[in-house]
Amino acid sequence: MWKLGTKSSRFLPLLLQLPKHDASLSQRFTTGFPFHSPFQETSGISPKQVATVITFVLGGPGSGKGTQCAKIVETFGYKHLSAGDLLRREMSSDSKYGSMILNTIKEGKIVPSEVTVKLILREMKSSDNRKFLIDGFPRSEENRIAFEQIIGAEPRFVLFFDCPEEEMVKRVLSRNEGRVDDNIDTMRNRLKVFEALSLPVIDYYAKKGKLYRINAVGTADEIFEQVRPVFEACELEAK
Repeated sequence: MWKLGTKSSRFLPLLLQLPKHDASLSQRFTTGFPFHSPFQETSGISPKQVATVITFVLGGPGSGKGTQCAKIVETFGYKHLSAGDLLRREMSSDSKYGSMILNTIKEGKIVPSEVTVKLILREMKSSDNRKFLIDGFPRSEENRIAFEQIIGAEPRFVLFFDCPEEEMVKRVLSRNEGRVDDNIDTMRNRLKVFEALSLPVIDYYAKKGKLYRINAVGTADEIFEQVRPVFEACELEAK
């Protein structure tokens, strides 16, 4: 499993006391946020103000983030935003960013932060939900800073699905979804990028007391039994 200098990578029993509420998480999303072409809204709808709860879901490729997000959505009613899915959808469109995103993903590199954040923001502003799971983002410190600057909020807490490299490789190569980045060479490069760029983000949130480390080995149901108490505690605190 991935090693960090601040905490053991072994999952410890969850304490049901979440980090204290951060006032920055009650930011209101309005059309006043920087949001330029090609993502600029043109419908003339009046500005929407929504107090939000944001959860980042992090982990290497094949760590099971998407599977667990589906269970969280079903159980706790969050809106799931997959950064990877948003990028893949954009690259299949005719937008000016499409070919750039395609080439970047093929190389196993990270798409420019501003592009990804604006895609996420567009989805948040169009949703009636107040609770968001942002899956696979931020992938670097640059991503994290861009998110805070453009969105104007920090996550309520962060889930990190900690999975051995060999298990992630096996899962990705066996899922057969036809994705351009699901091959052994790109996968190895993605893991190198993840270790170099994403682990500092994980370490940052661990030091802030916002990180919940999940042992991502086992069945989907077994892993979810580690995830469930985190969200149950958040629901209780909100009441």
